[in-house]
Amino acid sequence: MSSAPKTKVTIILANLGTPDEPTAPAVRRFLKQFLSDQRVIEIPKPIWQIILRLFVLPFRPKRVAHAYEMVWQNDSPMREVLFNQVLEVKKALSGQYPEFDLNVIPAMTYGNPGIQAALQRLSQDMPDHLILLPLFPQYSATSTAPLYDAVAKWILTQRNLPGLSIIRDYYQHPAFIQALAQSVRDYQAVHGQPEKLLMSFHGIPQPYADKGDPYADRCRVTAQLLAQSLGLKEDQWAISFQSRFGKQEWIKPYTDALLQEWGEQGVKSVQVMSPAFSADCLETLEELAIQNAELFKSVGGQSYSYIPALNVREDHLQLLNLMLQANLDGLKQTFAH
Repeated sequence: MSSAPKTKVTIILANLGTPDEPTAPAVRRFLKQFLSDQRVIEIPKPIWQIILRLFVLPFRPKRVAHAYEMVWQNDSPMREVLFNQVLEVKKALSGQYPEFDLNVIPAMTYGNPGIQAALQRLSQDMPDHLILLPLFPQYSATSTAPLYDAVAKWILTQRNLPGLSIIRDYYQHPAFIQALAQSVRDYQAVHGQPEKLLMSFHGIPQPYADKGDPYADRCRVTAQLLAQSLGLKEDQWAISFQSRFGKQEWIKPYTDALLQEWGEQGVKSVQVMSPAFSADCLETLEELAIQNAELFKSVGGQSYSYIPALNVREDHLQLLNLMLQANLDGLKQTFAH
């Protein structure tokens, strides 16, 4: 008597995206896709497309491509880290769940490997259950929600749908806070302790937060829990938001403005980290690590260093596995033979 086939489970680890190459044409393609998403830019589409095509895409790609050249090695840092995260998670979970036909795949909201292409491939060999893990610790309609959109569009085209789990975010997960705190301790064991630890998160426009995007509040919770875990006093750390785009007001305090203020006030040493990123990328390696170091030193600061994102640290991979295990353990009950 033949045994029943194994339950097919596909896990998608998804991050934001990156160009295919550090060249102006590749960056232009990427920015066109990214900045055309109305989750990212909420200006009415006809008006924004004119601005995008006339004032952004003709000029910005060259500058951004130059920045990518500074951090690019064999591939884009974000894509390289994502692929390694997928390999490690698959290795760990396949051994733990032999009862499943388990697959772990990478996807990006923009650029390659694209989420739409990944979902279309699933249509050819539909899993029994799909788990989507957006690698954004703090939910935002500008980062996490576009992945929901992609899944929703795909669902409309499918007849035989899988079960679906989406891990919304993990901004206060104890294992996340612990991994962040340990990354700081490990870094400071080698480089010493600064006067200030700055937790710099990606920014969003203030009107988005006013309309109900919970991102900024989630960032503040992450920062507070991390400061508590490290035993920092109030004057030893701060939270800020980086990467403004356009003229409108973004959530504050701004990272560059705060660093300037500290330098002018006589703060000599700063270490900065970005707990909003699960993988190092252009924003962390070029903007945070290089641009902001130059700014801080230009106004009197002496020591400035960047603490890397969690990337493929063992404790970070354990966090991802823990969240996925919670879902897989539930599926064991559902699909028990």
